[in-house]
Amino acid sequence: MPRPIHIHLLPSHVRPEELDGAAVVVIDVLRASTTICHALAAGAECVIPVATVEQSLEIRAKIGSAKAILGGERGGVKIEGFDLANSPGEYTPATVGGKTVIFTTTNGTQAMERCRAARRILIGAFANQSAVAVALREEPVVHLLCAGTQGRVTREDTLFAGALASLLTENNDDIDDRFVATVAHTPVSEFAGPFVLATDEARIAVDAWRAAEREMAAGKPLAEILGQCQGGRNAIRLGLFPDLAPTGAVDSITIVPTLNTRAWEIRSAS
Repeated sequence: MPRPIHIHLLPSHVRPEELDGAAVVVIDVLRASTTICHALAAGAECVIPVATVEQSLEIRAKIGSAKAILGGERGGVKIEGFDLANSPGEYTPATVGGKTVIFTTTNGTQAMERCRAARRILIGAFANQSAVAVALREEPVVHLLCAGTQGRVTREDTLFAGALASLLTENNDDIDDRFVATVAHTPVSEFAGPFVLATDEARIAVDAWRAAEREMAAGKPLAEILGQCQGGRNAIRLGLFPDLAPTGAVDSITIVPTLNTRAWEIRSAS
């Protein structure tokens, strides 16, 4: 049978048990997933995603401030007492090289918590789009999980999910109604062949990406399109306009951040 791609436009749109044993890509384009890509590309030892500020402080106390730094935001703003915020440009070899980054954000790290039952968790952004697509090419079933913003769907995450699904499906994204009706009851071992879009959410995301492609073909840069999305507007409002360039730099990074569910740390898989 064809291999299904499921897109969830918000973490609340999928039950944790639906991800049991699956490959999941967590998407928070503006900005957590982009920042994580930059941190590991800059030589960070690993990134530990945590849900709360208190957990961040506890983990750093155990590791020691010489080896670990605190990064993240609340409401888009750097957390008081933290070393870094959630801007990709802050994560350089000078700031994170050889360090463990303890990282907490409003939406992205919360979405990762939803995936604890998954077999494989990748972190995806436009910055490492092709690398993630290659990493998924042998998976029987793929889930793309958008973080959204405070419980609301965001266009930037939807666009990346659609872009990645388009890469995986190429010309094979027509849905066979009989396939969709049986996909939830089919053993994973029976999935083979081309990827297909398995849900309406997946089709919505791909349609959104195709509309964005038409804008780009007319001369509008991806970074500008992202700047018009909710996350982009928030970044601009907070004076973080420079963050748009790295979030829209497609395939600028070749690594695939991978979250180890046992150690609960993200390391690079190139």
